Amino acid sequence: MRTHIRDLLTRAVAELQGTGMLPAGAVPDIHLERTRDKAHGDFACNLAMTLAKLARRKPRELAEALVQRLPDSPKVAKVEIAGPGFINFYIAPHAFHAVIGEILEAREAYGHSSIGAGKRVQVEFVSANPTGPLHVGHGRGAAYGAAVADLLAATGFSVHREYYVNDAGRQMDILAASVWMRYLELLGEVFPFPANAYKGAYVKDIAAALRKSQGERLRRDAAQLMRGLPPDEGQPDGDKERHIDARIERAKQLLGDADYRVVFDAGLNSILDDIRDDLAEFGVVYEQWYSERSLADTGAIQRALTRLRASDYVYEKDGALWFKSTAFGDEKDRVVVRENGQTTYFASDIAYHLEKFARGFDRVVDVWGADHHGYVPRVKAALTAMGTDASKLDVLLVQFAILYRGQERVQMSTRSGEFVTLRELRDEVGNDAARFFYVMRKAEQHLDFDLDLAKSQSNDNPVYYIQYAHARVSSVMRQLQEKGFTRAIALGLENVHRLHEDHEQALMVSLSRFPEVVENAALAHEPHQLCYFLRDLANEFHTYYNAHTFIVDDAALRDARLNLIAATAQVIATGLGFLGVAAPETM
Repeated sequence: MRTHIRDLLTRAVAELQGTGMLPAGAVPDIHLERTRDKAHGDFACNLAMTLAKLARRKPRELAEALVQRLPDSPKVAKVEIAGPGFINFYIAPHAFHAVIGEILEAREAYGHSSIGAGKRVQVEFVSANPTGPLHVGHGRGAAYGAAVADLLAATGFSVHREYYVNDAGRQMDILAASVWMRYLELLGEVFPFPANAYKGAYVKDIAAALRKSQGERLRRDAAQLMRGLPPDEGQPDGDKERHIDARIERAKQLLGDADYRVVFDAGLNSILDDIRDDLAEFGVVYEQWYSERSLADTGAIQRALTRLRASDYVYEKDGALWFKSTAFGDEKDRVVVRENGQTTYFASDIAYHLEKFARGFDRVVDVWGADHHGYVPRVKAALTAMGTDASKLDVLLVQFAILYRGQERVQMSTRSGEFVTLRELRDEVGNDAARFFYVMRKAEQHLDFDLDLAKSQSNDNPVYYIQYAHARVSSVMRQLQEKGFTRAIALGLENVHRLHEDHEQALMVSLSRFPEVVENAALAHEPHQLCYFLRDLANEFHTYYNAHTFIVDDAALRDARLNLIAATAQVIATGLGFLGVAAPETM
């Protein structure tokens, strides 16, 4: 319907261009909005106000000229001008009848579009350091990123889903040292465990597997490990950061490069395999798992640094190499190569983003935690300095979900091991509730995850309420068979004009909105828009279900109503599918 009205307005603009009232040229974007109040029609357009200056006319005068030149359409009951020049369209009730046939014919393809056809988009999301299992905070980024990617794919974009594996750097070294020290403990070595090491039970499990595969080959004397180390936290002049770094260096010295890599990879591969399985079970899959380590191996980091040097945006100071990020509004310049010659995480990130665009993506979408807010302009500044259009990078910031058990907030520190994993959450509330609850609010808003609500089978639980609508339609179809009737789709479509009840009209109007909702949610990267739509649609269906009987003796009316609820069930199933949620036939 929106496309039809745009076409009418485009033809009216062409008429005015022919008269000279509007200058010849391209037709501007025609913005249509669904009205909130039916008294103002179904659609409102501000075209007259956007063109008034160009036409050198008052907006209301131009609106009158546009309305006079609108082609007749049986789908439009009337057109009115409101306020300073809004054009309000009232759609004829019968115009919405066609949506039932469109849905039944297109099935799961209804709501899809081709607005992104020919454009390649990379969506990188989760990308949690493989230093421990995914926790409930990571789960929100997973559900949100997957929904954004699926909505973009539904609107025609070629989507490449990617996980950036931080398989290099200090945090991975801390994990490796933690695993090795737990391994030594299993062999009977006694020493204090560092305050800043990873302490979760999963570290002990990895250490046990390492002992099984390597025996005592990697054993070293605890005295050698501890000799001459700086004091740890809790000791006089203790510094937990300096202490853990010293233990890492001692582990590398005692093990040597080859054996240290054995320990390092044992931790990395075990946790990464767990993350892959966890996400796959959550319905989140990727086209590629991209290794940070590969950036150095392929020379990508050096290529990025060469580009920065060529642009004169790096300089040396105190033995380090610095990026002039202050030239782009940053509070201070940033180190890309340390005094010891090691490149920084920021240097890797610059190289990674340069490599993304080198792969030919038209847009790049990063889903990051909200704590990375200050990092966004830095990365964009580096892209600009290297001659890449930073406006093609969209960084979507996601607030971590906060889990509550009753009134108690659960802490989630991956160092201490005191966290609730995504797998535990899924086991408790189920994938469907988790996927839906994670995306039912704007990503940048805080989310308090209510476990009791997510598990409840009540109308207050939005995912249950929506799924129940779909299951109710399936129940009606089973009752139809039990009563010896069959549904004649063609007969129902021929008699769609008999669907004149207020509840039926409301359902058809909502169903016609679905493609618009999918498009808006995709382009705005806001899957919560779809959550709201599905909740409203389910409410309209339940109201209709409670007010009317579907399986009536009048075959024509019966089949018309059955077609309407079948179309409703299809839209619910498709919409839930975009969110990674199932549409059950029984509940």
